[in-house]
Amino acid sequence: MGRWRSLGLSIGAVAVALLVWLIVTEGRFVSERILPSPRAIVQEFVVLVNEGYVGTPLYSHLLASLMRTFLGFACAALLAVPTGLAIGYSPVLYAVISPFLSVLRPMPAIAFIPLVILWFGIGEFSKVLLIFFTSFLYITLNAAAGVKAVPIDLIRAARSLGVNERQLFFHVILPESLPYVFTGLKIGAAVSWAVVVAAELVAAQRGLGYIIMDGATFFRITDVYVGILLIGVIGFGIERTLSAIERRLVHWAGR
Repeated sequence: MGRWRSLGLSIGAVAVALLVWLIVTEGRFVSERILPSPRAIVQEFVVLVNEGYVGTPLYSHLLASLMRTFLGFACAALLAVPTGLAIGYSPVLYAVISPFLSVLRPMPAIAFIPLVILWFGIGEFSKVLLIFFTSFLYITLNAAAGVKAVPIDLIRAARSLGVNERQLFFHVILPESLPYVFTGLKIGAAVSWAVVVAAELVAAQRGLGYIIMDGATFFRITDVYVGILLIGVIGFGIERTLSAIERRLVHWAGR
């Protein structure tokens, strides 16, 4: 399937979904208390842009969520990529550490909120830590899987040419692992952005997660949908950005 045809189908599918949504809501088939119409959501978004939410400008809420996500994700990536590569490269480290990572990965970040509050209070560090913890696990495991997936014949061929361990790692194992590393980064970024809602449950006064939770508490359903849609749109943009970086840096993948 061609690129433009695929893009056209995607746009068409979104347009059909929006049309169905518009018909269902404008035709009063569903109560606005359950599902507001696209028109009402756009109108509320314009109000939030002009007036803010609870006295705080909308851009301030967006920046708060983005900064928490960026700090948690960036710290996780800086630590998780070398950790994952080391675990995948060393059978001893893999045997020792992988069981703990495998047990921790299925645990949702929201389950750790009471412990995080108990240990670190309700400041910004607690929110960033939740994001860091979640993305770290996914990035580490994918980086380790990338090293494990390097074909053994490729390693044997490199060693037969007389390369040392350092050359083997940087010129064979690392390039072959990069597609897995970027997969982990994309998953970690997506999860980090999703976890921001849970992180902002920790006594946040700004952020998209705060808008969603506060809107639900006071039954501002349209504000809840605006917050959810903003998270989805920005998350899509983050994923597209990382995919573009991957295509430039790992241009040989899949060829």
